Amino acid sequence: MSDAVQEKLPEVSMPKVRVQKVLAGQKALVTGANSGIGKAVAVALGEAGADVVVNYVVGEDAAQQVVEEIRSHGVDAIAVNADVSREDQVQAMFKQMFEKFGTIDILVNNAGLQRDAPFDRMTLEHWNFVIGVNLTGQFLCAREAVREFKRRGVVKSISCAAGKIICMSSVHEVIPWAGHANYAASKGGVMLMMKSMAQELAPYRIRINSIGPGAIRTPINTAAWSTPEAYEALMKLVPYKRIGEPDDVAQAAVWLASDAADYVNGTTLFVDGGMTLYPGFTEGG
Repeated sequence: MSDAVQEKLPEVSMPKVRVQKVLAGQKALVTGANSGIGKAVAVALGEAGADVVVNYVVGEDAAQQVVEEIRSHGVDAIAVNADVSREDQVQAMFKQMFEKFGTIDILVNNAGLQRDAPFDRMTLEHWNFVIGVNLTGQFLCAREAVREFKRRGVVKSISCAAGKIICMSSVHEVIPWAGHANYAASKGGVMLMMKSMAQELAPYRIRINSIGPGAIRTPINTAAWSTPEAYEALMKLVPYKRIGEPDDVAQAAVWLASDAADYVNGTTLFVDGGMTLYPGFTEGG
């Protein structure tokens, strides 16, 4: 974005409130963690005291930069290349994590993508690709994490829970999105998969929740905020009248992963500035 455009965008303030080392001693894996929301979550978990596996598919240099940023907080981190839609690669990634860190306490299922098209022009390839990464990828990673959570059980000196999984969903798990049927279907699937896992695994003291971001300033949606005109149009959908930042989501993830959220299970925390409040009904209705 040019300096001229940047100067025209509305000023917003976001408090940089930081928690203590509430995740000290824990081992975390964040998928799709070399940019955007995933990067912010991985860094925030490290800042809160966790050792972190930074998963990526492409962009090794960026992933290594995230690793170095996490290590600057006095914890350890490694970058692992794996396509979460591939069972063999997911299992190899978890094996590498266990060899390095011994176990896993926190999984953030963040990896996701879009391949948009009008419904009648959407190809089966693009449908399967989005479902494969956004939904099947979360299943494959969660399954490996749950196996380890059950094997190890609760370690009271580390956490009240045997394990925590945070599924990165979207406001589009409840808001239809024309032209994005594959993406919306994947996030609706994430929602009910998360709730079903939470119901089944609660007796094992395994907590499963989702975060549903709204409009967040990331590279995937640059066109929605990079000009004053686009930003103004976007704000019609956001009652709080500012775009979200990746750190808004990251701090929610730290809280959900911490024992402060120990009684929170099977819910989606929307981080959306009120986008799910049907802002079109602000006037009239």
